Parts: sequence; C-alpha cells; structure tokens
Amino acid sequence: MDERIILEVLAEQKEEIAKLNAKKWISRMEEGQFELDSPLAQVVIGVRRSGKSTLCHKVLLQNNIRYAYVNLDDDRLMGIETSDLNTLLSCIYQLYGQDIDCFFLDEMQNVEGWHLFVNRLLRNNMRVFVTGSNAHLLSSELATHLTGRYNEIRLYPFSFSEYCMYKQLDTNGLTTKSKAALKTAFTEYLVEGGFPELMRVHNKRAYVQSLIETVIAKDIKNRFRIRNVDALRQMADHLISNTCQEINYEALAEQFGLGSQATAKKYVGYLTQAFLLTQLQKFSFKSRVRIRDSKGYVVDTGMIANRKDALLPDNYGWRLENIVFVELLRRAAPLFHDIYYYKPTSRSKEVDFVVCEQGNVVELVQVAYDIVSPKTFRRETESLTQAAAKLNCDRLTLVALSESHDETINGYTVRIRNVVDWLLKKDL
Repeated sequence: MDERIILEVLAEQKEEIAKLNAKKWISRMEEGQFELDSPLAQVVIGVRRSGKSTLCHKVLLQNNIRYAYVNLDDDRLMGIETSDLNTLLSCIYQLYGQDIDCFFLDEMQNVEGWHLFVNRLLRNNMRVFVTGSNAHLLSSELATHLTGRYNEIRLYPFSFSEYCMYKQLDTNGLTTKSKAALKTAFTEYLVEGGFPELMRVHNKRAYVQSLIETVIAKDIKNRFRIRNVDALRQMADHLISNTCQEINYEALAEQFGLGSQATAKKYVGYLTQAFLLTQLQKFSFKSRVRIRDSKGYVVDTGMIANRKDALLPDNYGWRLENIVFVELLRRAAPLFHDIYYYKPTSRSKEVDFVVCEQGNVVELVQVAYDIVSPKTFRRETESLTQAAAKLNCDRLTLVALSESHDETINGYTVRIRNVVDWLLKKDL
C-alpha cells in the first residue's frame, strides 16, 4: 500500500482524537479491568458499536497516556497486508515521534498477520491496546497467537446503570417521581436495549438491521467464506427472535436446509464468535452435556424487535431474562465466575442461572417477570430451593418486577429483588 495514503489516513485520525473529550463520556464498569502497569496487550472484544473504541480512548486519556492511534476499519486501509505493517509503523513514528511507546490499534483483526505485529511491539516493550469484533480476537485465537501475553476485556452494550447515566437520571432518588422515572427508563431499556448510538437515532430499525448485516457480511461471511448467506441471515433472525431457548441443531439444520447438524452448529458458532449471540451451557460435571445442551441469548435486547419483519409477541419475560444474563456476564468477568443454567433432567424444574467460582456454586438466580400469581411464585421459588438442596447453595435470588424483600421458603432464605434495584446493585 502507498505510504502516502497510510500517512494521510493516520494524520486525519490523529486530528480526530485530538478533539476528543473523555470527561463527557459515560463511565463503564469495564474501565477497572485494564492493567495499565502490566506488559500485557490490553485486548477489548465485543459486538460492533458497543463502545470498544470509546472505552479505550477514555482509559488512555484519563490516565494521561500519550498514544498513537490507528483505526484499521477505515475503508482507505482496506486491503492492507502483513507486508504493509512495517510501513504503517514508520508512518506512526513520523506522525507521533520516535519516542512513542503506546499504540492503540482499532479493529486490528482486519489485517492478516496482526498478531505478529502486536507480538513484535510487545517484544520491544511497547504498550498495546487492541480492539476487535470477530473471531480473530476470541480467546482461543488470542491464546494461540499471543500465547498469554494479553489481558482480555469483553465489552457489552450499556448496562441499565450506564443507560441511566446517559439519560442523566437520579438512580439514588427516594421520591415517588424519581422512582417512577427509573421504572419508565427500565421499560424503555427492556425494548431499546443498550447500544450507545441507538439512543440518538430515530430510525432504530434501520440502525439495528444495518448492524446485523454488517456483522454477517464483515465478521462472518468474509472470514469463514460462507456460501449460503441467506440461510445464515434467516438463522440469525430465528435465534434472536427465540432468545433464552435451548438450541436444537437438528431442527435448525432441517428448517434452514443446511444438510447436517454439524453445519448448523458451525453457523451458530459463527454468530456467537461475532458476538451477536451468547451461549449458556447447562450445569453438569460432564463436558459433553455442557457442550450439547446450550441455550442461546442475544447480546442486546434492542435487536429483538428493532428488525425487519420482526413479527413476534412482546414476551417481556424472555427479554428480562436476557438482560439479567448479560448483566451476570458483566459482573462475572472481574471475579472470574462462570455462569450456567440448571436442569439435570427433562422433568426437573429449571433454574435460570447458576453462578460458580472454581467449580463451586455460589449463587442461584431465577428470573420471573411477574410473581403476583401464587402459582407462579411457588413454581419459581420451589425451583430455587430444590436446586439449592442438590447443589449445596444457600444464596438464592429471585429477580422480578416486585418489591425487594426476603422470604423464608422450605428452610431457605430467598432474596426477592426488584429488577431495577438488582440492576442498579441496590441491596445486593
């Protein structure tokens, strides 16, 4: 690639970051996961438009770290190859000075051989920040290419707490008015989700449809050379519409004409690797059971209704469960906890989420949209207490649209938490 083109692009990008003002940006809980004093590459991965670039800029600027910035998702840099990376480095030194020792490489996975370049920078004691939106930057490939020389930070769209900060809501207000404002915000969040840019656009359906198409075209089709792209699109729509459900690969293969369960499993894997979907495995000490019986969740509930031809019932219960799951994933990351669902047999009562620490069950979490009905309340709490007895766990939480309080059921204390309180980490 012509050095003049690279130099021109980098110069424009440098001008753009000079105008950034991190003080105006929402604080993200993932900021605390960066290891700024370590020799590891700081790698932020997640679905497109979740705020990965903004997060890195914010951390670097607030810590007064002087850095060089390269956005490899610029169309003028499309086609850049491994052989061009030395020219890229030369251009960086020309623009930022030869004493620069921190590099922020945005969407670096667009370049074949990116890991060799990052490794070279690390060997020369450079600090490196990398973002990525597809399988090139998943844990398995990072482990292969960077051999443990990285700190992975997984970013999701806004949490409800961050959503409230963006809306400038008082989350600690005790007045009836402030509490009502939070309830209204949660109802909106349940439908709109937390993509930062989605809150600033009027045509939300066009935005979400464009996002899904970009992920399928850029992060899956080109990467894995998919021939039957229409089947992949249809499967993505189907799985997004049927979030929180067990994935039946045999049924998917038949429904979308994929020929075999193996192909269906690959397609679901591609959607997961591109962060459109997140899979939840069944709690079991047998790995084949965990792998076989997984459930699929969408990365953000804003994708459920804001799509073309999204003819489906409101089903707020599924959306609520989806929101709780993604929030659990956020909270689990810094604690190195694992999340599963519990259903030992087809006839057993199910518990939505099992939180584990090094193989030990530390919490059971059940989600229910409405527990006003005594029958529903009994069903949800019995599921928790029966699983508690089998898994030797005494921290039981039921997240629902009700007032927060504790109840003793079958000898166990069940912490019933209003979803707004739980998401805002009140009385945890």
